[in-house]
Amino acid sequence: MAKKEKTPNKKTNFSSYWLYGLIAVFFISMSLFNNSGVSNDQRINISTFERFLNDDEVERILVINKSLAQVTIKGDALQTSKHKKARSTDFLGRSNSGGPHYEFEVGNLEIFQTKLEEAKRNGIAFDYDFKTVENRWLDVMLSFLPLILIIGVWIFLMRRMSGGGASGGGQIFNIGKSKAKLFDEKSNVKITFKDVAGLEGAKEEVQEIVDFLKNPKKYTVLGGKIPKGALLVGPPGTGKTLLAKAVAGEAKVPFFSLSGSDFVEMFVGVGASRVRDLFKQAKDKSPAIIFIDEIDAIGRARGKNNMTGSNDERENTLNQLLTEMDGFGTDTNVIVLAATNRSDVLDKALMRAGRFDRQIYVDLPDLREREEIFKVHLRPLKVDTKLDTSFLAKQTPGFSGADIANVCNESALIAARKNKKKVNRQDFLDAVDRIIGGLEKKNKIITPSEKKTIAFHEAGHATVSWMLKHAAPLVKVTIVPRGQSLGAAWYLPEERQIVRTEQMLDEMCATLGGRAAEQIIFGKISTGALSDLVKVTRQARAMVTVYGLNDKIGNITYYDNNGQSEFGFTKPYSEETAKQIDEEISKIVEREYKRALSLLRKHKKKLSELAEHLLEKEVIFKDDLVSIFGKRPFEKEETVEEKVKTSPTKKAVKSA
Repeated sequence: MAKKEKTPNKKTNFSSYWLYGLIAVFFISMSLFNNSGVSNDQRINISTFERFLNDDEVERILVINKSLAQVTIKGDALQTSKHKKARSTDFLGRSNSGGPHYEFEVGNLEIFQTKLEEAKRNGIAFDYDFKTVENRWLDVMLSFLPLILIIGVWIFLMRRMSGGGASGGGQIFNIGKSKAKLFDEKSNVKITFKDVAGLEGAKEEVQEIVDFLKNPKKYTVLGGKIPKGALLVGPPGTGKTLLAKAVAGEAKVPFFSLSGSDFVEMFVGVGASRVRDLFKQAKDKSPAIIFIDEIDAIGRARGKNNMTGSNDERENTLNQLLTEMDGFGTDTNVIVLAATNRSDVLDKALMRAGRFDRQIYVDLPDLREREEIFKVHLRPLKVDTKLDTSFLAKQTPGFSGADIANVCNESALIAARKNKKKVNRQDFLDAVDRIIGGLEKKNKIITPSEKKTIAFHEAGHATVSWMLKHAAPLVKVTIVPRGQSLGAAWYLPEERQIVRTEQMLDEMCATLGGRAAEQIIFGKISTGALSDLVKVTRQARAMVTVYGLNDKIGNITYYDNNGQSEFGFTKPYSEETAKQIDEEISKIVEREYKRALSLLRKHKKKLSELAEHLLEKEVIFKDDLVSIFGKRPFEKEETVEEKVKTSPTKKAVKSA
């Protein structure tokens, strides 16, 4: 068995504030001990003192600073029971026999002195005297108090500005230092490549980089050179940062991790200084890996929108990064990993070979990869043994790895809410509905007329999608408010790599089915189709201007795939072409709307039947549509996959 590595002894941190506290306690103690006084139990009023004086029990009176009188009782009188507290021992065990035994506030000194003289004339034997006491320690402390306060405030501000002296991420003295977190073999990084499901191609390339750092001779003996960098590109939540964490866990070399925003600072030159410091640290610990997450924060293309010079600092940071990546030699064994979901806006100089030699695309997982991801995230959960991971994968088309992790966590929360011992299939289905559609809001106040409109709107979508070959068939419809919508429908999408014209047109027609149903049934339309209109307009514009699927515009695209358009503030087409584009977009949308109207008029009776059924039950499923419309004639052997299509009624209400 391998011996466990001994964890290094943690250094005890001694805060300077303890020192400040001890000094304060010292001064307070000196001031207290300088003030000789008696306890609170032995404080009396002037009338009590007069009674002691008239009883001839007072031996001596000492007036301090003309305000406080200290009274010493005669020895024989002190032994009486009424003076028991006055003769009691202090906390050190000493008996208070010599006094003073009592003290009180004098008040008017002249009147008090007159009373003492009168008692003397009456034959009462006692002594009295006046004394001025100076607390030198307190006076010295008070005299130096402003200076002490100034020094204390200065020390506090300097410590704050220097980041407390604990890390290189200070604000003044360490402002140019790198904020990168260092992970090495001693760090507690538990994520490995086993925890990264799917992403086989990306893992293979990253593993090769790790292997290069571990065994460089394996590659250099053949004349190969270490790659300068690798860029992880992909949509949010696909596992780019997780892949980098796995590299940190697998690589037995120093791993510097930081975000692109860590270079950004309000002071000029700070970003470039931090880049220099980062690469200096990496070179000192080479072989090493540098990981920059969200590199688009500093790697955007230079020269764009730089009319006021506002992004000079960011450009300086980028220039320094370019210099460092191209400047260090091949023998330093430092590799830069970066992640972004905005590769289209990155500078061309950053993307060239010799800097980021490899671009690793991390795409959304397919069916097989989703199943593997589910297996990883189901490990910590107590799930039903009958749960089928392939079924769960089919339920979540288009989900990223982060979405799947969220589904698993949400299903566990739902099961716990229902006091279940294990998470079952229905909990996962509820979790998918919760994440995609939002939380059900059954207590939301909706008028009967609005509810009827929503029912026919959703029934219109369901009817048209059921009748069209390439539209996604319905799985579930609800008119219970959910999330930001007043109704929602789940459909069965087909996972396609390419989309044909007829498929896009059928989807647009099904999307417009809700507004078309309102027009046919009520003879008027509402604002409820807002998001439907946004969706179809975006699709129609993409057909005309991006995919070249319009006969009149032709096989032309105006899509800038690198995000570094040379057109500036002008459109890449003339005003005449812009007018044609608008006309063609309008024609496509209106044609599909008329098509939806025609289909719904043809099946108006069944549409009404479906809407009434929806009003009655509030939630209907695929079986209800089969009982009303019959089976789809072009239906294939379909697996049950769900994708939400939210009704825009809620958004329409907000915009109305």
